[in-house]
Amino acid sequence: VQLQASGGGLVQPGGSLRLSCAASGATLDTAAVGWFRQAPGKEREGVSCINSVDGKPYYTDSVKGRFTISRDNDKNTWYLQMNSLKPEDTAVYYCAIRFWELCPEEAEYDSWGQGTLVTVSS
Repeated sequence: VQLQASGGGLVQPGGSLRLSCAASGATLDTAAVGWFRQAPGKEREGVSCINSVDGKPYYTDSVKGRFTISRDNDKNTWYLQMNSLKPEDTAVYYCAIRFWELCPEEAEYDSWGQGTLVTVSS
């Protein structure tokens, strides 16, 4: 399976971006999909995940209320809507997929996208 992340860019604080991750070579019907990020000089961290059982989303505390994860299984694509962006959201964002219904630990994801850079700066 190949994952293609897109949608990153430069945005001012308080602005919005929507990231997309398109999967080819697999279907999402029974997969959990997620987003991670890695800021300069920091370790990669989980941002959000959505499972395939009931579509329940999970978010790291720092993005709750600002980011929304969603999925479109018909398009084999999932999204991360990012609102009220802050400079500390600056990072390379990675999408990932686990061919199992529930959101896993980071090490259990099966495939990763190449990353898309989000820069929040005035």
